[in-house]
Amino acid sequence: MRKTIALTTALMLLCVVTAMAQEAIFASNEINSPEINTDGSVTFRLFNPKAITVKVTGDFLKGTSAEMTQDSTGVWVYTSQPLEPELYSYKFVVNGTEFLDPSNIYRNRDIASFTNFFIISKNKEDKGGLYSVQEVPHGNVSKVWYNSPTLKMQRRMTVYTPAGYEDSKKIYPVLYLFHGAGGDEDAWTTQGRAAQILDNLIALGKAEPMIVVMPNGNMNAQAVAGEWSKGMYKPSFMQHMDPPGLATMEESFPDIQNYVEKHYRVFKDKKHRAVAGLSMGGGHTFSVSKTYPDRFDYIGLFSAAIVAGRNVNFMGVNKQTLDSDAELGKQIEALKKNNPKLYWIAIGNTDFLYNVNAAYRSYLDEKGLKYEYFENEGGHIWRLWRIYLSMFAPRLFK
Repeated sequence: MRKTIALTTALMLLCVVTAMAQEAIFASNEINSPEINTDGSVTFRLFNPKAITVKVTGDFLKGTSAEMTQDSTGVWVYTSQPLEPELYSYKFVVNGTEFLDPSNIYRNRDIASFTNFFIISKNKEDKGGLYSVQEVPHGNVSKVWYNSPTLKMQRRMTVYTPAGYEDSKKIYPVLYLFHGAGGDEDAWTTQGRAAQILDNLIALGKAEPMIVVMPNGNMNAQAVAGEWSKGMYKPSFMQHMDPPGLATMEESFPDIQNYVEKHYRVFKDKKHRAVAGLSMGGGHTFSVSKTYPDRFDYIGLFSAAIVAGRNVNFMGVNKQTLDSDAELGKQIEALKKNNPKLYWIAIGNTDFLYNVNAAYRSYLDEKGLKYEYFENEGGHIWRLWRIYLSMFAPRLFK
């Protein structure tokens, strides 16, 4: 009898706990956050009746964070000012500790941290529209393993093929697109929204259909963390340097190009090839384009980390170190003789690499290599790099 009572009591307790858990799940699901309002403002909500302080922090704010207020139901609320079309990231700060929004399933990883994001758009051609999935023909994104004899390993890259590629025999131009330090072959398709940008620009007739190859720029790694034999390690900003790879990007780049030109229907001439990248990837673009001056007609440096001069860290690069690099002078002269159609440099006016890029532009002016320069407001952030890709892609292969 006692066993029966005990069992009944346990079952009742289990039902109560289960019901409470399900109620919590449903309560979380019923919270609408973020809610994009008709005027472009955004309302954030978090159910946490026991919290003492709750803030929202994100790149949509002019300051670092904004205080949320609690209503009578225990929900903390904050409504922003109307926002311009853009992709925005945010987190909550509860009692001094950062939390993701449990009501928002849309999250991006940047190195080893996650943020929620949302998109504001007023029409399909504004920035938010370009970054959104629209009702247009879609290209495919593949994770492709290739052999790198130079690095003595199998490696993975992400490849975007435009809508219609699989059903045609057409030959396409190709853009090699490099990520920044701490990133990997997923960075441009997650943080950078590259597939959406290309889909929408092509559908609008603003960009030529092209294949986009996004390699892993960490020369000591095979693929994104957790998806190669090293296991589930925590990625870091400087993972590309410890331990060093067997070769540099420019030394191993032919392995990538050889694979692409063997396995994809791409043109194999200079006027149908482009190379671009951000930050460390801008440095890779700088190095690859000068090492192979006859391979690319389109070159894009986005907030580039320029490396030049003997034993000089990229933060220490200035006009003097550039002038003292005799090998660089020869390479830039060769690049100038090959006369690329577009050498495009872009950077934000508060970027920590601004002075480095200014020194490099001065160097190119003296060498007589023609380039185009774009500067806008902002720092070393993905918001600018998405803009740069949206501006660069329509200039290609015209």
